[in-house]
Amino acid sequence: MNSDSVAASPADETPELAAKAARKAPKKKAAGRDQPYFDPVAYGNGPDDSVEATEADENAAVTHHSVTVGGAKIAYTATVGHLVTVDPSSSKPDAKMFYVAFTKDNQKAEQRAVTFFYNGGPGSSSVFVLLGSFAPRRIKTSMPSFTPPAPYQMEDNPDSLIDKSDLVFINPVGTGYSAAIAPNKNRDFWGVDQDADSIKQFIKRYLTKNNRWNSPKFLFGESYGTARSCVLAYRLHEDGVDLNGVTLQSSILDYRQAGNPVGALPTAAADAWYHKKLDVHPRPTNLEAFAEEVAEFARTDYLNALRKFPQTDDDVVQKLSEYTGIEKATLLAWSLDIAAYDSRGNSLFLTTLLKSKGQALGSYDGRVIGVSSGIAGKIDPNSGGNDPTMTAVSGVYTSMWNSYLNEQLKFTSTSSFTDLNDQAFLNWDFKHTDPTGAQKGVDSKGNIILYTAGDLAAVMALNVDLKVLAANGMYDFVTPFYQTVLDLQQMPLIDKTVRQNLSATFYPSGHMVYLDGGSRTQLKKDLATMYEAATTNAVAMNRIIALQDMTAAKMNEAVKR
Repeated sequence: MNSDSVAASPADETPELAAKAARKAPKKKAAGRDQPYFDPVAYGNGPDDSVEATEADENAAVTHHSVTVGGAKIAYTATVGHLVTVDPSSSKPDAKMFYVAFTKDNQKAEQRAVTFFYNGGPGSSSVFVLLGSFAPRRIKTSMPSFTPPAPYQMEDNPDSLIDKSDLVFINPVGTGYSAAIAPNKNRDFWGVDQDADSIKQFIKRYLTKNNRWNSPKFLFGESYGTARSCVLAYRLHEDGVDLNGVTLQSSILDYRQAGNPVGALPTAAADAWYHKKLDVHPRPTNLEAFAEEVAEFARTDYLNALRKFPQTDDDVVQKLSEYTGIEKATLLAWSLDIAAYDSRGNSLFLTTLLKSKGQALGSYDGRVIGVSSGIAGKIDPNSGGNDPTMTAVSGVYTSMWNSYLNEQLKFTSTSSFTDLNDQAFLNWDFKHTDPTGAQKGVDSKGNIILYTAGDLAAVMALNVDLKVLAANGMYDFVTPFYQTVLDLQQMPLIDKTVRQNLSATFYPSGHMVYLDGGSRTQLKKDLATMYEAATTNAVAMNRIIALQDMTAAKMNEAVKR
């Protein structure tokens, strides 16, 4: 007698037995059904915080949505949760990293690109680029005006990049809900090289867990995230992960040039142009043509004037005054340095241009103005989000992130979400070993001299098919667009053919280019062009695939041994 013969038939089962069997049976997940997730883990953001190894899970909330981009309706899945990265030498878990991924449904991996996004800081989560740029949903702001208090709105994003690529937004350790796994501590990941290695491990884990090793791969970094991208791209190559493209938005590639007045002058002129403070007649009608004119002056007459000061040429000072809207006597008091700051960290130019109106310009976007009279003029500009640009959007970002994450993406947590972590910045290790083995992070006196354009040059020379797009806002005084041009021109990449893979674009916007509607739409078009160039070249794609097949073969051989 076989055992099947004694099994009760459904007709013979009592209601009690049927209910008991149903409780024991494994539950099947319904296709297309949302799966909310509540995370009870406490994620500390201090330098010595971590989570226990018993909390190193990879749970996630999964929801299903659709959006219309370019006239086509796209069904996509949102996954919000954690991946666990490992120490590459011991293979033991070392960090639990929070991410949000948007993936187009029913796509073949090798035909579908994947892009990894992050902000900068260091110490910033990816919430800013997620809610503002190319995800399927985005916040509505009043930029460059102040966005009034709640109720706020989100909208489907017609400029989303979901039509070209799956999108993964990464939160580095100590930001979002990401934390080290004990015995590691958050501070172990807070450094130029440590951070790049951590993000590298996350990307490799994502590729493995989601079977995406053969997908075209892209990076999108903003601000310090551009320095991260240069280091990360090289280190990924060293690990056999060759990228198809990198987008550098609002670059800072050479910290030695931070505050360079030559690089900042065209941005100051753009701000003066926008606020109609130029003393140029007739007023230029084309901002880009005017910026090119000012850049020519900046690298010639203005540079010579800075070198010769206190000797001055009245014609040059007059021209500088016309371009910036600042009186000659004031410029002389600044030693002609248009990028100078006062002892409290206030930009002299940004606080002077509209001083007669009691207003200051935003450093992240010079179109944005804030009250600078009375007590407002005495608030520490380096505390919180007191820059006029950040003040204009911080409310909508905070409210809509919590609403979107909890209500639409269905991920909830008892922990506080860390959007910006000042502790990470204050404890950041800026030492950096470049591809030649040289120290390009901190000099012998402890000064920060971080230089990552060399890493970018190295990976472009090694991966000759890598496409790089540098995108900058023309009103951004934090990472001025012309300084990016100078940094890229001077980086050690000699081969002219390889340099053709590098392009730079500029937009009438600020640091967060995408917060300006017209600029976001144009940047999306420029990204689409770059993605097409990076994925439709059959010869280049075959080279990248061959390199990664070689890496996979080596990994399999190592496992066999």
